[in-house]
Formats: sequence, C-alpha cells, structure tokens
Amino acid sequence: MFLVVPDPAHGLVAAPQSSLDLTPGTTTFLTGQGFAWSDDIQAYTRRTDDSPAAVEHVARVLRDMGHYVFSAHRPLPTR
Repeated sequence: MFLVVPDPAHGLVAAPQSSLDLTPGTTTFLTGQGFAWSDDIQAYTRRTDDSPAAVEHVARVLRDMGHYVFSAHRPLPTR
C-alpha cells in the first residue's frame, strides 16, 4: 500500500506502508520519475511537480502495478 500526496516540506511524496511494497518494478518506476528515497520520512520524495495531475499519474501507475494506493492533492482554486 502507498500514500501519494504533496507535502510542503518534501514535494511529492510516495510513501510505502512497508518495505514489502518496494518491488524492483516499483522502485524503478519511482526513481525513473525523479523520486529519491528519504530515510528521514521513509518515503520516496520529488521536489518538482507536486501538481494534482502528478499525484494522479503516480497513483494510477502504482495501482496499475498492483498496489493499493491512497492519494490526495490540494484542490485547484475555483473562480
């Protein structure tokens, strides 16, 4: 299971529930998307592009890989 959310301090975060969620394909996907592992928070982080579209893209690919994913993003401003 993964949590995929934007975070003001870390950018876009993809946090696995446990190390069992870190399959070779998953880590290859995340690092290929510019994520790096953060020992401080035990999650993959990416400082660039934490937009709603980026959250949804990462969550969708992780789901397609067979992971259960919780995701959330900041709502877009309404006018």
